[in-house]
Amino acid sequence: MRVAASAVTPAAAAAVLLLGLLYLGRSAAVPQNPFFGIPPQDESYYKASGKIIKCRDGSSTFTTAQLNDDFCDCPDATDEPGTSACPGGKFYCPNAGHTPVYLFSSRVNDGFCDCCDGSDEYDGQVKCTNKCWEAGKAARDKLKKRIATYKEGATYRKQEIEQAKIAFAKDEAELTKLQNEGSVLKGLVQQLKDRKEQIEKAEERERLQKEKEEKEKKEAEEKALGEKSGDWDKEAEQKKLDGAEKGSQSSGDERFGILDDSAEQVD
Repeated sequence: MRVAASAVTPAAAAAVLLLGLLYLGRSAAVPQNPFFGIPPQDESYYKASGKIIKCRDGSSTFTTAQLNDDFCDCPDATDEPGTSACPGGKFYCPNAGHTPVYLFSSRVNDGFCDCCDGSDEYDGQVKCTNKCWEAGKAARDKLKKRIATYKEGATYRKQEIEQAKIAFAKDEAELTKLQNEGSVLKGLVQQLKDRKEQIEKAEERERLQKEKEEKEKKEAEEKALGEKSGDWDKEAEQKKLDGAEKGSQSSGDERFGILDDSAEQVD
């Protein structure tokens, strides 16, 4: 079906013209470097794949010619890291001299300088001044202080290590000395132990000898006392016999005396 020229209204023609201009504008915003907007650690993924590159989510593939062509071929924006064609895509700002950052791809060529190096506005519509060096000065100063602190700490740790080595060598020498002295002391202790055992044995022999002598002395005393007691008994018995004899003699004398008296009276 053919449409008559009179059926095209001025408003429709203007809309078509506007879309054409927008398309031409988008085509002009394609980066010259096909790997633009890709972080360094991800470049190997694109370069190693050859001419056919797979979307990271595995949903589709695209050619190297379709990389950063300002047309979204992958739902996860794998093919458009440097343009704003895919919603939800991420753009990498190198920001040399400062800290690299990621931007949402919708901020690419939006007329605002979001990257401090101005890399997000490469279509030329806005001129961005590279402010990364100034912005990174504070971070660099902080990093320098950290490096100086680290160096100071490293120097201090080195000194501590050297002192520890000296102390370790000293302790090791002292330990060796103590070990040697320990061997000597061990020998002395053994000698003292042996000497102690000899003294204890001598004391034991002396004790046993003393006990033996005391026993023999006691037995001798008991024997002597027994013999003396027997002598005393014999002496007492002898005295008793002597007394009896003496008494008998006295009685006889008295009888003789009486007889003598009687004879005299008879005369």
